[in-house]
Amino acid sequence: MSAEQQILPLVTPAPRGTEIYRGDHLLVAGMIERGSKVLDVGCGDGDLLQLLESRGIDGRGIELSREGVNRCVGKGLAVVQGDADTDLINYPNDAFDYVILSQTLQATRQPRVVLENLLRIGRRAIVSFPNFGFWKMRLQLLVGGHMPRTENLPATWYDTPNIHFCTIKDFVQLCDEINVKMERAVALDLYGRPLRLNAPWWFLNMFGEQGVFLLSRAAR
Repeated sequence: MSAEQQILPLVTPAPRGTEIYRGDHLLVAGMIERGSKVLDVGCGDGDLLQLLESRGIDGRGIELSREGVNRCVGKGLAVVQGDADTDLINYPNDAFDYVILSQTLQATRQPRVVLENLLRIGRRAIVSFPNFGFWKMRLQLLVGGHMPRTENLPATWYDTPNIHFCTIKDFVQLCDEINVKMERAVALDLYGRPLRLNAPWWFLNMFGEQGVFLLSRAAR
């Protein structure tokens, strides 16, 4: 079975306590074993880190924006300021059980190098990103003739931080090129729900608004 055919759903978004967590965050948390040591790269406001810590996971974070770091520290989270493109090289091999890159891959300058660093630093990596092959994106380009904008990607082309958009198919091909093992993968629909079990890859690439992937180093 090819990597493209291994894209399977895991869980659906649901309330936890008095909060309702994002579907992709719940998926990520469900991929991580309790007690694991985790680094969240590009952790934003720390919402995912808070969810992980509530599940008995030892989470640390690195965030580019000073505002994001301040908000994380205000929540009592262990987060430092840093850049995924330049600062991951400073982390030693196998420093974490999991390294997460959530909705950040498309904003990095060297996505391939960043992905390789994730799998050097962590025994496993979890990567999520908006799928530029999603049907709404295609329709806006085809009919409107302009760069797409969605709820997940609301910025205009001239002020967006995103510089390397990719599709689910593109990402699977990159994993094949650098010999990355795809342990689990999920495509989420417009409402954050996993697409149906055993859907063919073209269906996931067309109707998945975002992808969430659990990766590890392939045996050499």
